[in-house]
Amino acid sequence: MENTLYNYLVNNFMKDGKIMRVGVVGAGWIAEKAAITLNGLTTCECYAIASRTQEKADAFAKQWNVKKAYGSYAELYADPDVDLVYVATPHSHHYEVTRDALLAGKPCLVEKAFMANHAQSAAIVELAKERGLFLAEAIWTRYQPAVKMVRDLIDSGRIGTPRLVTATLGYSMGEKPRIMRPDLCGGALLDLGVYALNFARMFFPADIVNIESQCVKSATGMDLTNAISLVLADGMLCNLQSSAACVGDNIGVIAGTDGNLIIDNINNPQKITVNTHDHVFVETIPVPQQITGYEYQFIACRDALIKGLLEPIEMPHAETLYIMQLMDDLRKKWGVRYPMDDQPLPDKTGVL
Repeated sequence: MENTLYNYLVNNFMKDGKIMRVGVVGAGWIAEKAAITLNGLTTCECYAIASRTQEKADAFAKQWNVKKAYGSYAELYADPDVDLVYVATPHSHHYEVTRDALLAGKPCLVEKAFMANHAQSAAIVELAKERGLFLAEAIWTRYQPAVKMVRDLIDSGRIGTPRLVTATLGYSMGEKPRIMRPDLCGGALLDLGVYALNFARMFFPADIVNIESQCVKSATGMDLTNAISLVLADGMLCNLQSSAACVGDNIGVIAGTDGNLIIDNINNPQKITVNTHDHVFVETIPVPQQITGYEYQFIACRDALIKGLLEPIEMPHAETLYIMQLMDDLRKKWGVRYPMDDQPLPDKTGVL
C-alpha cells in the first residue's frame, strides 16, 4: 500500500508552523460556523468552499473571506493546496462526500453524526486506513477543554464515586426537512441524541450491560423525542433525553456519593458547577473563552496530522463506530429507518 499520509506529511506538515488549509464541502449554516471559527485561528485557514452551484460558492466565499470557491465538490478535492476536507453536508450525504474525498487522497473531518449508519461508518473507516489517510468525526464536544476539566474533577474525588448521569438536549425545530425526512436521516437521535450519548461515553466508557429506550415519532416516522436509559458494567446509570420538538434545559449532571457536577450545556459547555452534600454550592468553574467552540476540533486535526496519526486521540475510530452501532440498535428498536439502511454500499470506486 502506498503510504499516502507519509508522503503528504513530508510535503506539508513536517514543520509545526504550517497553516492547515481547510476545504469546506457544503455551504450551509454549519459551514458558516466553521468559517467564522477558522477565520479566528492563526494556525488554520478556511481556504476553500465547495457547493453544488458556483453562485452559492462565490457568495459564501465573498461573505466569509474564503480564497477559493468551487461549484462542484470534485474541484475542491482536486485542489492540491487543500490540507483537510471538512464535510459539512447533511448526514445523508456524508458517506458519498467522504468516500470521494478519501479516494482523491484528502484527509477528512466529518460532521456528526459521522454517517447514516454503522455499515457506512465501518466502510469509510476501512477505506481511510487502506489509503493511509487521516479521518475524524467532528463531534465538537469531544475536543473541548471542558472534557479534561470534568474528568479531572471526577478523578480528584470531589464528588465521591459517580453513580448517576443525566443529560438532556432539546431544541424546538418545527418542520425542518433535515428533521422530518427519512432521506435526510431525520429525527432527534443523529442530530441531538448523539451529543447525549457522547456526554455519557466520554466520561464513563464502561460496557453497557442493559439498555431501555422510548421515542415519540413524527408522522414521517422519525424520532422527535427520545429517552434512553443505560446501565453500565461499573454500576453507573445514565438517563439521556433528546428532542427536536421542545426546548430542553440542555444540562448534564454527574452525581456522586459526595456531591455532583452540573454542566450547563452538554452541546457546548460554558461552566461547570461543583456541589457537595445536600446540594451545597462549592464553586463554578468557567471554561476557556471560545471563538465558537469548533476551534478545538480543527486544532486537534492539525496536531494529529503533524504527528502522523490516522485518527484523533480525542475521538478514535473505535468510539465513533461504537456510537454509530448504538444508534443503529436504538433506531431498530424504535422502527426508525432511513433509505440507505436498505441500500447496498458502493465499492471503493463508487460502483454498486
